[in-house]
Amino acid sequence: MKKSYTLKLEGKEWKDCLHDAYNKKKKDIKMDGFRKGQVPYDVYVKKVGVEALFMDSVDMAVDILYAKLLSDKETITPAATPSIDIKDISKDKVEIEFTLVATPEVTLGKYKDLGIKKEKVEVTDEEIEHELGHLKEQFAEMKTLDDKTKIKEGMIAVIDFEGFLNDKAFKGGKGEDYSLEIGSHTFIPGFEEALVGLKKGDKKDVKVTFPENYHSDELRGQRVVFKVEVKEVKEKVFPEFNKEFFEDLNVGGVENLDDLKKYIKENLTAEKEKQLEDDYLFKCLDKVVENSKFEIPEEMTEDEVNRLTREFSEKLQYQGLNIEDYLKFTNSTMDAFKNSLKPEANRRIGYRLMMDAIVEKEHLEVTDEELEKGLDETSKEYGMSREDFEKEIGSKELFKYDLLMRKAMKFVTGENK
Repeated sequence: MKKSYTLKLEGKEWKDCLHDAYNKKKKDIKMDGFRKGQVPYDVYVKKVGVEALFMDSVDMAVDILYAKLLSDKETITPAATPSIDIKDISKDKVEIEFTLVATPEVTLGKYKDLGIKKEKVEVTDEEIEHELGHLKEQFAEMKTLDDKTKIKEGMIAVIDFEGFLNDKAFKGGKGEDYSLEIGSHTFIPGFEEALVGLKKGDKKDVKVTFPENYHSDELRGQRVVFKVEVKEVKEKVFPEFNKEFFEDLNVGGVENLDDLKKYIKENLTAEKEKQLEDDYLFKCLDKVVENSKFEIPEEMTEDEVNRLTREFSEKLQYQGLNIEDYLKFTNSTMDAFKNSLKPEANRRIGYRLMMDAIVEKEHLEVTDEELEKGLDETSKEYGMSREDFEKEIGSKELFKYDLLMRKAMKFVTGENK
């Protein structure tokens, strides 16, 4: 269901918005007869026109009017960001229409005793050995081999290389003193294999073909030549699990191989328990969604897709990347990327709708005492002061909602019994 509301901001409130918009840009305003940033409001409006302030002023007015709209008990509960239409604007007033999409009605199906069994945690000897192999890799040292040693699979070739397409060097195809593990399959198919049998000082023209799904349009499917020179040949020397190794490892309580295996098993068990708990919860939630009836408005899906896109973009930024480069690398577009997020967006929305419906059905609430206790306990878990934790989460209400969701989830997982 959609419903539109038209609200007006006028008089002092609207004039305050205009003045605030002016003050935001005042420092950058230059005008004959005045120093930069010192032009009076009235002079600016007379010279440029009040219309120049409308865009920023409307943004402020939207926030004010939307807050008023949500405080009205007669307003429907919005499920997504409202659409906004400026109906009228002048120096005296602004009139804005908000179109809200109501939270969909949910016919809640079975949400207790779902008959889903938790899997048991099991850590195998093979998994422990696999982790021991990782440790060996982590502590491995590189040993430079003699000049006559020929490259074999598993060895490290230190190489200079430059790629040529139709006898012209192409961008990104050059490297110096690059350490390449033969058999790691990190280069184009055929490149690593072509180095087997070479030794220090050898040069070779390596001919390979870029894959058809390669991210570069220029190189996709192209036959190229890499001029390669072997600078060094190395091999990994793996450590022995002896007294010296365990001293370097410096893990409390781990003094021998048996201790290390026990330590690894405990960590793998904890990781698996967490993963199985998450898997169990999502299976239960999926079952509740399957048992229930509801329709998700497009606007709600769009909001969630935009949120997921922002999350993904922020993760890329932590890695020093941006979403534009990611799309180029994956040969995709923003529209296609967002479209791929819709199933996950709708899945998350479904979960939230189910939890909210259970909260209502079971008349759940979080008391002030429970909120305070939750804030104290969670801040300690994160090793933060209560004050810093509250700043980090931004809002007590959001944390209170999270506690409410946890209560609802206990009905789904059977923990409330």
